[in-house]
Amino acid sequence: KNVANSYRLQEECDVLSLVLAKYRGEIKLSEFKAVMLSSLRSLVPKDWDTNHEVAWNWLWENVERMLKNLMGKPQVQEKALERLIMSLTEDSVNYLRREVYKRFFALAPAGQDYFKQSTTRLYFIADKIVDMTIEMYRDPRKMVEDISALGLRHVGYAIPTEFFAPFVSGAVEVVRTMTTDDAAEDAFRWSLTLISKILVRTILEGSTIVMKAINTNQERALEKAVSVAPRGQRARELLNITVGTQSISPFYWSIESGSMNCARAMLKDLLTIRADRDNYYYGCDDLFHRHPEVIHRLCADAADL
Repeated sequence: KNVANSYRLQEECDVLSLVLAKYRGEIKLSEFKAVMLSSLRSLVPKDWDTNHEVAWNWLWENVERMLKNLMGKPQVQEKALERLIMSLTEDSVNYLRREVYKRFFALAPAGQDYFKQSTTRLYFIADKIVDMTIEMYRDPRKMVEDISALGLRHVGYAIPTEFFAPFVSGAVEVVRTMTTDDAAEDAFRWSLTLISKILVRTILEGSTIVMKAINTNQERALEKAVSVAPRGQRARELLNITVGTQSISPFYWSIESGSMNCARAMLKDLLTIRADRDNYYYGCDDLFHRHPEVIHRLCADAADL
């Protein structure tokens, strides 16, 4: 699906290199290629031809090249970043917390409109970012899941993806002033850049027209957004957005974010009976299948609905 997207392919290879770094044995990429091609040939023996052979060879050669460039680096980077984090004093941690936002706001002044939380909350976010950079090396599979879930929440917050690059740049600049260890700085930059890539991709893939309409809290905008969906898919558009293995419910998000006008319009749309020549469509079953506890949730958080 993403083979033609070199940016996404590089992201997947970056994550794969972190996973492979946890393997203690010898990794022979060339032998995997032979096993992969032989398995593919046996799966579709009737359809397999030279075009498939060329395509899969091309794909693996690109993946292998990217992986070889990264082999051995994650282990070294993890140790360097761990040394840096362990050496931070309370004063240096406070300096990092302050300077990250100071430099980010200098690079992207409009970003101040999205960081209106208390200082305590902002410091917590800064600490969490530093923790994520080292956890990305320690447990890449779990971190990809957590970052994808975080990205889907950012869809609901309507955070512009243009702010991620200056935030990363600002954070790397701060770390550069705190250490003379180039390896530690490079490890921090590489990890934070990968986290940013995953977040941006998740937000872009999850930013459906329904989610954008919820952010306006206007019934008309929601009705217009869902009107383009086929009758049989309207309920899915309102109840589920999936990116990777993570999912979010636009209907529940509208309740959580206080967009009650949109929540009302969504509930009305789900409980409207529609039909074409062959079928009737009624979103009630889909609603209770996705959210079995929906009545309790409405009573607790949206009694007016």
